[in-house]
Amino acid sequence: MSPDEKVTPLRPKRPCPECGKSSARETYPFCSKRCKDIDLNRWLKGAYVISARDDEEDTDGEK
Repeated sequence: MSPDEKVTPLRPKRPCPECGKSSARETYPFCSKRCKDIDLNRWLKGAYVISARDDEEDTDGEK
């Protein structure tokens, strides 16, 4: 039995969001530092955007 089989994982294994390979414990949820850096670069360049919801009104009391 390998050492990984003795440890109960805290999170289920899932594929790397960049390339689809199995994720690694050191770089979770990515498989490698390379895939992790690719994702970080996309965030820093502004490729990922969290959009605001149009149906929310101002919460500062003004209408």
